[in-house]
Amino acid sequence: MSGEKILLVEDEENIASLVSQYLSMQGYEIIKAADGDRALEICYESLPDLIILDLMLPIMDGWEVCRRLKKDPITKDIPIIILTARRDERDVIEGLELGADDYVKKPFSLAELHARIKTILRRAHPASPQNETIKLGKLELIADADILTYEDIKIVLTPIETELIKILMKNAPKIVSREQLLAKVWGTYLGETRTIDVHISRLRTKVKKAGLNFNLIETVRHRGYRLGGDINDEKH
Repeated sequence: MSGEKILLVEDEENIASLVSQYLSMQGYEIIKAADGDRALEICYESLPDLIILDLMLPIMDGWEVCRRLKKDPITKDIPIIILTARRDERDVIEGLELGADDYVKKPFSLAELHARIKTILRRAHPASPQNETIKLGKLELIADADILTYEDIKIVLTPIETELIKILMKNAPKIVSREQLLAKVWGTYLGETRTIDVHISRLRTKVKKAGLNFNLIETVRHRGYRLGGDINDEKH
């Protein structure tokens, strides 16, 4: 049994109860909050290992909760999984840009949510240091630190982004399908493959802001993604 402490921030009692019962059965300690203000209070009191955060909350919405937690040195490293019933992916992107690690769209399966939790906790709290470094041309991924470097450029990644780029680097220049990425990153085929596209989009934005080639990660229509271009000459 895991024993990690999870703060579940959800104002819909039926969802909160169902998720809480399921995760408790998996060995997690669950603390619940039904609004954003209470979520912040509990977070500072308990310093959970992970937060499951609904975006549409009373008093203070999930975006503001995420923004405040990620700005504070005390709480900035606590992983956050966003729950959202909204269809507009710009809302999800905003959450990821604020520092959230992953997201799950409602309605979701409990098994899918559990897979996301296990993946993030495994990366955030490894059983032992991995010291895994992967090099591809001038690109270097320091996996245990979630850092991608190119010469003197350093890009800080989320655990999910680290897993994605690691798989693409290990398989370059081969194409990796969305289904393969879903299974390798989260250890399950559950969930929609569009999730991969959202994380790749966010990863590309980071690459571009760092001054590297935005097309470093190529989309192969109907097939998936691969690392493309000249890896040894990716600066603009």
